[in-house]
Amino acid sequence: MDFLTPVLNGFAVVFEPVNLLFCLIGVVLGMLVGVLPGLGPAASIAVLLPVTYSIEPTAAIIMLAGIFYGAIYGGTITSVLLRLAGEASSAVTAIDGHAMAKQGRAGAALGVAAVASFVGGTVAIVVLTFLAPLVAGVAVNFGPPEYAVLALLGILMVATLGSGSVAKSLVAAGVGLLLATVGRDPIFGTPRFTFGIDAFYDGIEFVIIAMGLFGVGEILYNLDARRNGVEKPPPVGRVYPSRADLARSAPPIARGSVIGFVLGLLPGGGATMSSLVSYAVEKRVSRTPERFGRGAIQGVAGPETANNAAATSSFIPLMTLGIPANATMAVMFGALLLQGITPGPLLVAEHPDLFWGVVNSMYLGNLLLLLLSLPLIGVFVRIARVRITILAPLAILITLVGVYTVRGSTFDMLLMAVMGAIGYLMKKTGFEPAPMVLAFILGGMFETALRQSLRIFDGSLGGFLGEPIAATLLGAIAVLLIAQGAAAFRARRRKEREPAAPVGS
Repeated sequence: MDFLTPVLNGFAVVFEPVNLLFCLIGVVLGMLVGVLPGLGPAASIAVLLPVTYSIEPTAAIIMLAGIFYGAIYGGTITSVLLRLAGEASSAVTAIDGHAMAKQGRAGAALGVAAVASFVGGTVAIVVLTFLAPLVAGVAVNFGPPEYAVLALLGILMVATLGSGSVAKSLVAAGVGLLLATVGRDPIFGTPRFTFGIDAFYDGIEFVIIAMGLFGVGEILYNLDARRNGVEKPPPVGRVYPSRADLARSAPPIARGSVIGFVLGLLPGGGATMSSLVSYAVEKRVSRTPERFGRGAIQGVAGPETANNAAATSSFIPLMTLGIPANATMAVMFGALLLQGITPGPLLVAEHPDLFWGVVNSMYLGNLLLLLLSLPLIGVFVRIARVRITILAPLAILITLVGVYTVRGSTFDMLLMAVMGAIGYLMKKTGFEPAPMVLAFILGGMFETALRQSLRIFDGSLGGFLGEPIAATLLGAIAVLLIAQGAAAFRARRRKEREPAAPVGS
């Protein structure tokens, strides 16, 4: 009964009128973000970070969480109707979803996606409710050695499990670690790497990094890539799935819930990886794999369930360990810090109203998504036709105004513009900005915990092996590095065995 008391108190927090309003605002904004090509949840949350200064912490995080999982479903609409992923995790859905749309079954695809999203998100929330307090209870015993190794594990997993080249992810993560060292020394308080610029004395603001790389950089990249607008979407038709569609979708939904929840816990995993793995699993277990790519309803139901389950479960490492599992969670990490709240093991005990309020708001948010998504599909289709050339200048203007309101500094605006240009160039050259931002977030935690640990162990690195939890995490790091090395070796051998392609092929 002691466990249920804070959970029930969390529902009381959710049903406060202000929190209900911000939950609704977050979900609707999230769907709009997902529908609009060129924007994503990380970029949108980064742009809105300055707004959260004037909002009560629980309401602010409820709204930002609603934007995240709302965008996951919103991206499905453009994926199905336009074969244009409004959100990265919906790219796989476009394969069979758009094929169904061309067959006149767009409504069925969107309907099944809505049901799958609701089921995947709700299942993940139920498991999160019981699992998160257990993880936080174990993590309360963490000291500097455990935090140092945990942060290192998070940085390596982010760099090696990213969507792009491992080498490029490691380089981006290294740059993020270097940026984290700008400012005052965490132990002695002396300035370092400030280059005589007073604005760097307190370090680089996370808001500037996030809004520059994810906000301005992402907008510029999409403006360059999608200058020609979008094609005319096909008619939607009946949006409520038939019983036969639901029956065929039930097994993929069940499998997608498990896949999404598990992969959402991993740094670098998240919704995009979950949808890819779910699609591969459904194609492998299907008796008619040749139908995939030609309008298989299972190719919509599985990935949509998985990406929503992953979006929910990614809150567990953030809120219980203080480790962001993906780019959006890194921005959420920054939002919590801006509110004076440090994510980690003590969050459940010190801020139970916020923790359980945010968790329980997801039940309501998923229900709102289900109720709003189907009736409003026609509206979202019209919104999807808006050209990115119209949206981009407005979004950049909002971003510049937002970063100025934080400290009233024109230098911050200039620095954010520089970060935006860097983010754009990174995307153009195949570097993902997410490892850089995640390493920046974890870098400060890693340095402080490592130096505190070395002072405890009198400078000896062997002291980490004497701590059971730290030693276990070091073992996980060794396994990760060995697995990555073996995968790279197999890929190189496979490439060497492949015959050279004939000239002109």
